[in-house]
Amino acid sequence: MNGESTAGARTGALVHDLLDEATAECPDAWAVTDGAGRWTYRELAAHSHAVDVWLEARGIGHGDRVLVQLPSVRELVALLYGTARRGAVLVPVNTGMKDYHLRAVVENAEPALVVVTDPAVERITALADGVPVLGLDGVWREIAELRAVEARSSGAQVGPEDIAVLVYTSGSTAAPKAVICPHGRMVFATEAIGLELGYRPDDVVFCRFPISWDYGLYKVLLTAAGRSEIVLADGESDLVLLRRIRETGATVVPIVPSLATMLCALAEREPRRESRVRMFTNTGAALPKSTAEGLRAAFPGAEVVVQFGQTECKRVSVLPPAFRDAKPDSVGRPLPGTRAFVVDEEGTPLPPWETGEIVVEGPHVMPGYWRAPEQTARTFRPAPDGGLRLHTGDFGHVDEDGFLYYEGRRDDVFKHKGVRMSTTEIEAAATDVPGVRAAAVLPPAPGRDLAVFAAGEIDPHVLLRELSLRLEPAKVPGVSRVVDELPLTAHGKHDRKQLARILEGNAP
Repeated sequence: MNGESTAGARTGALVHDLLDEATAECPDAWAVTDGAGRWTYRELAAHSHAVDVWLEARGIGHGDRVLVQLPSVRELVALLYGTARRGAVLVPVNTGMKDYHLRAVVENAEPALVVVTDPAVERITALADGVPVLGLDGVWREIAELRAVEARSSGAQVGPEDIAVLVYTSGSTAAPKAVICPHGRMVFATEAIGLELGYRPDDVVFCRFPISWDYGLYKVLLTAAGRSEIVLADGESDLVLLRRIRETGATVVPIVPSLATMLCALAEREPRRESRVRMFTNTGAALPKSTAEGLRAAFPGAEVVVQFGQTECKRVSVLPPAFRDAKPDSVGRPLPGTRAFVVDEEGTPLPPWETGEIVVEGPHVMPGYWRAPEQTARTFRPAPDGGLRLHTGDFGHVDEDGFLYYEGRRDDVFKHKGVRMSTTEIEAAATDVPGVRAAAVLPPAPGRDLAVFAAGEIDPHVLLRELSLRLEPAKVPGVSRVVDELPLTAHGKHDRKQLARILEGNAP
């Protein structure tokens, strides 16, 4: 293994080291599958070297940004590793990003090259302001020719602090902002998560999420670290997901609550069948207990592993299955080699069970936001003993064993009728009500009462009555709405802007 080790995870390795080590150990094992085919680790590594040579011929060098707006296919995985070899920076953008935000990303990232699907070339060229924009079909023909002759570049100097990827995330700002992700910190995060999740060489990871989202991106890296296979299923129809999970022999299925709810609904419509799934991993938002139980019923023997994190450090904590019953409300313990705790407004650590802001320290904390010094200074602050302390904007507490308990975002924590509360606790109470599949809470605002939205089969008045049996009076919403489905953002979180429009009667 290359680089220094911290609790089993390295701080000095490079992103493409993960691929090269997997290739050396199991060259003929399956690495990546998409709707068009399958590559072994040997084939993926060869394609990544061809990408490196192709980029070199295009004049792409150290630190240059390569923006890609592509679906999650094998070619994109090869572009990730090949760009890393070149010492350049991959900028993966969601295919659903509209031109308004894409123009802002291009202006901020200043890419030296853009690769998109062929039908998008003309449209993207018009907003890329002179940057070369190439279609994937033509690009891949050239790369395939280099792959056929086993081309290798002259090599590039790449270090662990060099940037490997810029991950754009909307967060709470109007324009997307990019988290800077250096090689060494990405590898550390990958291996530390791997120590907790235990990916194995016989695992098949069914990944529904785009590589432009860090949840999908790190699944590519985690499977390489575990010598596992990743199935890129971002383009699969919702209606065939259950069948595809079985057909591909998936053993690990990353989920967000909306996907979990969908899988449970699909499973209820057909007789129970055997599957190889041994683990679901959840992130993005809290998974209702009823949904977790539904997954375990539909996939006997499968564990549902709770995770908590954000792109700025990739993962804060993981709750190992062994602690599911003892710590049912926890979001887990910090990753090996890291620290996560809560502080007051002055940054002083708080004792167990006292609520404060969750902060994170460790080699997985990224160095900041790309070309956004003010936002970086607010979020990434010097730690007292050196390094960086990530101020997550999430609130919660720890117990006496150091396990974290999430209570909500800064925007989710509010006072109502003189009582401090969070949307998370009210949503949890709502999903405990029979007939409620999922729930979302809209905090009060001028001219608007505290409101709860539920997807399921229940009368709005019954929901409020049931909540009055579970919550203290000040925490019971004044307004209840039952909808067919809760509106979600692209990352599977509650779309509060759309909820507000529903409440105001202005939803389309």
